[in-house]
Parts: sequence; C-alpha cells; structure tokens
Amino acid sequence: MPLVVGVDSSTTACKVQVRDADSGVLVASGRAPHPTTTPPRSEQDPAVWWTAFRAACADAAVDRPAAIAVGGQQHGLVVLDGDGDVLRPAKLWNDTESAPDAEALVAALGGPAAWAEACGSVPVPSFTITKLAWLRRCEPEAFERIAAVLLPHDWLTAQLTGHQTTDRGDASGTGWWSPSEERYRTDLLDLVGAREDWLPTVLGPVEAAGEWDGAVVAPGTGDNMAAALGLGLRAGDLALSLGTSGTAFTVSETPTADATGNVAGFADATGRFLPLVCTLNATRVTDAIARLLSADVDRFDALALDGPPGAGGLVLVPHLDGERTPNRPDATGTLTGLRSDVTPEQLARAAVEGVVANLLAGADALEAPGRVLLVGGGAQSAAYRRVVADLTGRPVLVPTEPELVACGAAAQAAAVLTGSTPAEVAEAWGLGAGQVIEPDPSVDGAAIRAAFSDRAER
Repeated sequence: MPLVVGVDSSTTACKVQVRDADSGVLVASGRAPHPTTTPPRSEQDPAVWWTAFRAACADAAVDRPAAIAVGGQQHGLVVLDGDGDVLRPAKLWNDTESAPDAEALVAALGGPAAWAEACGSVPVPSFTITKLAWLRRCEPEAFERIAAVLLPHDWLTAQLTGHQTTDRGDASGTGWWSPSEERYRTDLLDLVGAREDWLPTVLGPVEAAGEWDGAVVAPGTGDNMAAALGLGLRAGDLALSLGTSGTAFTVSETPTADATGNVAGFADATGRFLPLVCTLNATRVTDAIARLLSADVDRFDALALDGPPGAGGLVLVPHLDGERTPNRPDATGTLTGLRSDVTPEQLARAAVEGVVANLLAGADALEAPGRVLLVGGGAQSAAYRRVVADLTGRPVLVPTEPELVACGAAAQAAAVLTGSTPAEVAEAWGLGAGQVIEPDPSVDGAAIRAAFSDRAER
C-alpha cells in the first residue's frame, strides 16, 4: 500500500497527513505549533517551520512514504544569502508594514489597471513584492546580500530536495509572476531592484521537485490552492474559508484581471485559475469578542445562535487589525447600534455576522453560481454555518475533511506519484463530501448584508 504525505505549513502550525495513495484513506496525522504573530509586524524564522515539520512527522510516525507535497501559507518573503542561509525572519502574508510600498508600486507602474493586466492582481501589503520593496527601503544591507527569494512552501520543499522550486499557484501570489503569460515579469522585478535569477523554477502541476529519502517530492503549492485540491473544487463553485484570515475563491478556466484590486487573479495547482478575495479578519474577531464575553468556544457559539438575526441592529465592522479587502491597512473595528439594553447574545451574533458579511462583500465579485462550500476552523462552528447559509441564501456544504490543505497536498503527491491528474485523484478519493446546511427562509440575509455595507462604507 503506497503512502503519501500532505503537509500544511500555516501561520499557526504545521499539520501532516499520511494517506493511502490509491483510496485516500487517512492512515495517520500529526501536528506541531508555530509561534503566533500579530500585525503590523508579523514575522517568523523559517527554522521554526522545519522544526515543526519534523515534530509533526514524528507525531504521525511518518516512515518512508512514497511521495510528499507541501502546502504553505502564501505570500511570505524568505530571503537567502549566497550560502543559502536565511538573511532575516520571513515577513508573513498578514504583515502590513509594507503598506506605503504597495501604494508606491501601484503608482510606479501607472495605476491598478496596469498591475491587473501585468500579473492579475493589484499589490496590497500582503503581496510578496511589496515586502521585498519594504526590505530594500528599510533594510538595504540585507537587501544587498540577497541571492535567492522564496515563498514559505518553496523554502520547505527546498529543505527536502536541495532544489529551489515553486509552482504556478503560489508563484501567482508574489506580484512578479503572470498567470496569463505563465512567466516571471522582469519589468515588475525591476521596480524593486530584483533579479530573475534570484527566483525558483516554476514547476508544472504534476512535475516532481526532487526526492526526499527516496520519496518523490511534488511541487507543492500555496495553502488556498491546496485547499481547492482537497475540496475537489469545480469550476464555478464558491469556497469560503474562515480561519485566521477569511478567503473566498473559485476555480475558473480563464485568468482574472480585476483593476479594483479586490480580486486577486491567482493561478491554481491544476493548470487553471483561482480568483480569490481575502480578508485579514475572520475567526480572530470572534475569538476577541468571546474573550470580552468571558466565553469559551462552545458558550460563544451558543450565544451567537441565540442572538436574533441582524443582532437587533448591532453591527460590527470587523477591521480589527487593518484590512486587505477592502484595502484599509490602518483600519480598526467599529461597533454601532449600541443601546443600553444590549445583550451578550446580540454582541456574539453581530461579531459572526460582521465577519461573514465582510467576506461576502468581496466574494460577490467572484460571480460563482455553483456550490457554496464552507471550510476552515470557522466551519466547525454551528453559528458560522448558520450565518453563512442565511446571509448567502444558498445551501452550504461543510466538507467532512477538516484539514483540507494537508489533504490537498497529499492528493497532489498522489497525482505526481501515480501519473494521474488532481481531478482523477479527487474523484477516486471522494473529496468534497459533507453536510449540507439549508438557509432559514425567514431570515432576510440581504437586509443584514445591506445594513453591514452601509456601516462599513462610512
């Protein structure tokens, strides 16, 4: 029975899954934490990723698998010197210190439309190119020593293989690789004084990156692309992911170029495209409100479910730690509609509705009429499930598999090992099965979203 390993190296932890390559049956799993980070400066030493990976593998008793793939947090900036050593801690996707650099880069190329045309996305502080511009501006001595620039999943894959590679999905989130042209854009690299020979080789969806102790190493990909593989996502489906951040994405047969910057025109890990909307604030918002209410997870969920739809007029705009969509890196949250008779149930409900409405405001631009799938840590919450169904007004599928990034990475590893396509693996493994939550027809989700939008735009 050939075994494959899928890795999810996220902001908060490394998770691994060991699966049967043919059936997808989960054989073992493991987990190890990463140190937590908070914007505006959000950084991690890549060494902690490797330590956590090895600990998670030990936890899962990984022993000579046939293939392995790494799914990793997107956008992070890892810079190496000529000896291959890490020059400084990696700036992560939710680091917002490069906000001024993002603005300057947009202007330097001639505006948002020019960026959307060049690489499918308009730079915001999350994107790797803005972080490299920040490094050049703020730490010029480190910048001058750069010999290689990698993403988090690239760096981990390089530790396995000894080769610097990436994939089209993760590369499309840098701001210097074009999904429509399938190439690095040297004109965009020139804007930050970077060189193409610093960058890893971009592998095809089922092209091997090398070997690790006899195991085939798949190209790996970004976390959202790996989650799409784990879902068996079809063209037109809408995936809503509620974790530390919120993401909404769909699979498209054609590349996206949104001049507003709200939709990132990413590539996916199958050869197609993954237009995506991201919000910085998701479950960390409800965690904060739960702390204020002195409520544990179960108690907070019960409070939110007991709160009235629309929270009795209470509206929370959840831009607690700045925001990416809309692009407000310096924003803070606001709570409006407070009355002297406010209840804990109202506040809990307003927090959940605020997070969901904020994500759906961006997701509308994706125009995805297919299935709605809810994933991430928030998908385990009955309150989030209920609010997503009510505010979309559509049935919501909550997949059975909770660790979609690791599962998707394992599916990619199986595809590379067996010579199959990711779609064939998804079908063989039965990916995408789960529970369906129907919307409550008595709830006016459109009115709740309109009230949120009115407050958010002020």
